[in-house]
Amino acid sequence: VQLQASGGGLVQAGGSLRLSCAAPGRTFSSVAMGWFRQAPGKEREFVAAISGGGTITYYADSVKGRFTISRDSAKNVKNTVYLQMNSLKPEDTAVYYCAVSEYGATTRGQRYDYWGQGTLVTVSS
Repeated sequence: VQLQASGGGLVQAGGSLRLSCAAPGRTFSSVAMGWFRQAPGKEREFVAAISGGGTITYYADSVKGRFTISRDSAKNVKNTVYLQMNSLKPEDTAVYYCAVSEYGATTRGQRYDYWGQGTLVTVSS
């Protein structure tokens, strides 16, 4: 399964970016999806997750109130997940990865089955 994450880039502190994650040719309407990130020299960390139906979401404390995860609401075609990132901070700088979990929405990376290639987000101060 190929997941394609996009939308990363360079932004000033306080700015916004929207990341997208798509699985061309695949429909993940019944599985959870999540976003993780890895900053240079640090371990990968959970950012946000959304259930298959889109009704349950989880966020890391560090991004609550600033980031919003959502998924394509087109009927029976929920194969794109978004991460709206507002009020970005330099500490948000990282490579962001999207992932699919057949287990369900979870903060645990080990429960994710498929991973995208990552998109770099750089926030300047």
